[in-house]
Amino acid sequence: SETPATTAMQRQLVAAGVAVTGVAAALALRRLVVARRAAALLNKLQLKTPVPPDVEISQAVKLTPIKELFDRKFGLREGELFAHGTYKGKLSLSVYERLKHQPDGNYVVVCGINPTPLGEGKSTTTIGLSQALGAHLGQQVMTCIRQPSMGPTFGIKGGAAGGGYAQCAPMEEFNLHMTGDIHAITAANNLFAAAIDTRYLHEQTASTNFLWNKLCPADGSGRRTFELSMRPRLDKLGIFKAAPDDLTASEIERFVRLDIDPDSITWKRVTDTNDRYLRGVSVGTSPSEVNKKTGESLGRESGFAITVASEIMAVLALATDLSDLRARLGRMIACTSRAGEPLTADDFGITGALTVLMMDALMPTTMQTLEGTPALVHCGPFANIAHGNSSVVADRLALKLVGPQGYVLTEAGFGSDMGGEKFFNIKCLYSKLRPSCAVLVCTVRALKLHSNEAPPVVPGAALAAEYREERLGLVAKGAANMLAHIQNVRKHGVQVVVAINRFHTDTDAEVETVARVAREGGAFDAVAADHFAKGGAGAVELGRAVMAACAATSPREFRHIYDAKAQGVKDKIETIVREVYGGAGAKYSPAAEARIARYEADPALRSLPICMSKTQYSLSDDPKALGAPSGFTVTVKDAYVSAGAGFIVVSLGTISFIPGLPVKPAYYKIDVDLSSGSPRVVGLS
Repeated sequence: SETPATTAMQRQLVAAGVAVTGVAAALALRRLVVARRAAALLNKLQLKTPVPPDVEISQAVKLTPIKELFDRKFGLREGELFAHGTYKGKLSLSVYERLKHQPDGNYVVVCGINPTPLGEGKSTTTIGLSQALGAHLGQQVMTCIRQPSMGPTFGIKGGAAGGGYAQCAPMEEFNLHMTGDIHAITAANNLFAAAIDTRYLHEQTASTNFLWNKLCPADGSGRRTFELSMRPRLDKLGIFKAAPDDLTASEIERFVRLDIDPDSITWKRVTDTNDRYLRGVSVGTSPSEVNKKTGESLGRESGFAITVASEIMAVLALATDLSDLRARLGRMIACTSRAGEPLTADDFGITGALTVLMMDALMPTTMQTLEGTPALVHCGPFANIAHGNSSVVADRLALKLVGPQGYVLTEAGFGSDMGGEKFFNIKCLYSKLRPSCAVLVCTVRALKLHSNEAPPVVPGAALAAEYREERLGLVAKGAANMLAHIQNVRKHGVQVVVAINRFHTDTDAEVETVARVAREGGAFDAVAADHFAKGGAGAVELGRAVMAACAATSPREFRHIYDAKAQGVKDKIETIVREVYGGAGAKYSPAAEARIARYEADPALRSLPICMSKTQYSLSDDPKALGAPSGFTVTVKDAYVSAGAGFIVVSLGTISFIPGLPVKPAYYKIDVDLSSGSPRVVGLS
């Protein structure tokens, strides 16, 4: 029979969407109460002073199972999230198709000033802001960040999950293999490398007839067929015949012989490890890699790059869907023929295989912050050698999921002159998305360095007294660097909120100086944040400032700094130098002049955006030119096309494509603790 207690239970169950009566109601209510009590314990921070190591903080927080979190936040349907274990998964691109007619949310890019070698906590600030918006201000939010390379994780930099009480979690899974996207890129990149060298070997050692019979063998009835993967090369050659037997001898020769110039091969093998000894290697030195008729070795000099420097990483980050991914992979240029013709993945017939290897990697990885705000982790191109942003796919999905009143935080690598500029002029060009606001992360420490009057900041060494004591003069003088970055963002029509990532050595007067100078210099607002020590609670005022900036401006005010299609290659380069770096212009090496002349003559290449490769430590191409240098001329040493990614890389200096290890790498501290019963990772940062 019904009692007041069971009636009350029923009312609660009805409110929760459960229709039952009597004893069943009581049991269901009990399960509901238990579930709610358990949920109340999830994603709760237990703040400690001093702040414990990052990995200990991450392991102490009880996380929400990832499918439960995303289902609760966004009402996902069956089959839209594929769990990889308990706390990470893959988000299906079908979500975008379902929600594509829904208006986008507010699009916020987080970049920084020119950093010290220690970094200024941009990832930490991005995550702290997410926790503030979602866990403390009640906003729908998604954080889109890059997957870190394991090279720096075990090298000198450490991981990239954030820090302190503002982290993406579980940080061990975030910083290590995650869902295997980087491994997929490694496999695809190295398959292409093997295909290039193998094709060169076969063309040097086999007759045209032999190659033809292997590429298009006759079946039992004597009939030959083309593989679908061969069609792009045939189309490129102007051979539109459906049957192989209809080709003339000349057409067969052109089809089967790429005539690779071995000295032109730029495609490197990759590994996700900091290994300086792989910067230069000899390949094909085995006795089996020779021309048996002449005895000539078919080996060559080459080298490795770190996986995140592969063009496939940039392709993945800029693709909008699977069809676009396939097309971009097919356009990747690996070398030229002896006649100077660019040879692409399509020419090698490998595009389909590369696409198959990359299919699952196109889906962003779902994770969460310590305080339970959802995150999409996807791609990880470096900002000093590539465009330095997480994926277009992740941002597009996130903007639909949060809805028109929500917020998507996306991180651009290094400063507004690096990942920020490329976000505006490369990523937004291809995604057609418009940012609502930018967050510019700075620290008192970095501004003191940019005064040019403080000692260098050296990783592993104690900070000089200038960084540990109040020095208002240094802060005010070094703020010139911050002001230059504010103006960089404003030139793109985007409002700037300066986030002062506060360290325990910063004084109130120093922080107030930074905030005052930033506002006077054109920032919408400038706010100190203490998310490292306090989690989202320490970034609430920053969150409010970002919400106000988004409400006060329109994305329609956004503009590119140059017109990629209308301006020439040199014009675009020099526009970036003048408008973003504050320089006077550029001079070019003979090699750069020759390459750029070829690109200017090709309308398809001339219309590509520019991806500058330079130091992250200065607005100029000189890492020692701190502050806000002006009137300088940069030196363009080289240029090359990333045709799949869709930009021209312009090198302003010697940039290593595979880092080395320091004397004491981070791996000395990383281990597995077996003393507590279940294995526990220690030492990861």
